[in-house]
Amino acid sequence: MQVNMTVNGEAVSAEVEPRMLLVHFLRDQLGLTGTHWGCDTSNCGTCVVTVDGDPVKSCTMLAAMAGGHDVRTVEGLEHDGELDPVQQGFMQCHGLQCGFCTPGMMMTARALLDREESPDEATIREAISGQICRCTGYTTIVRSIQWAADHRAGEAAEPEPAGDFDADVQEDKTRGAEGAPMTVEEHATTGSAS
Repeated sequence: MQVNMTVNGEAVSAEVEPRMLLVHFLRDQLGLTGTHWGCDTSNCGTCVVTVDGDPVKSCTMLAAMAGGHDVRTVEGLEHDGELDPVQQGFMQCHGLQCGFCTPGMMMTARALLDREESPDEATIREAISGQICRCTGYTTIVRSIQWAADHRAGEAAEPEPAGDFDADVQEDKTRGAEGAPMTVEEHATTGSAS
């Protein structure tokens, strides 16, 4: 079937199998391999992209369902060779170790910062609650997003050294919470942020 959408600001028209997931379309047909495919069960969040500005787990959405929508991947964050503040924040605050979860974290962070100018730590933690990082303990990820928010507002300071993470990683109890990555069903019922 034919599908038309916008991906990273470019019009895309392609033939897709009706059962093809958006994550596979982006990676296999468009070569946008920054969107990772991790758990295949909608739990890890490595496949998060934005659809009409909302963070969506692309392993839960058929490529055909993205037809007529604006899809943004991690490759679409930089602009004219300049890194997005989210990308800069992850670099400045060492918000990654192995890097596998990073693209999904960055896309969730970008969606959050597009909605909220200065999110506090609790809001950031809630936004990334639908994603799993097995390396960092989340402290540097949260700091990276805070740095990006401050940088956008022109208030960036030198990052503080990473501290101890004082909360246990909890099971995803806030799926669908404000800012947390959504499944395609949740996106369909709540509509677009834009």
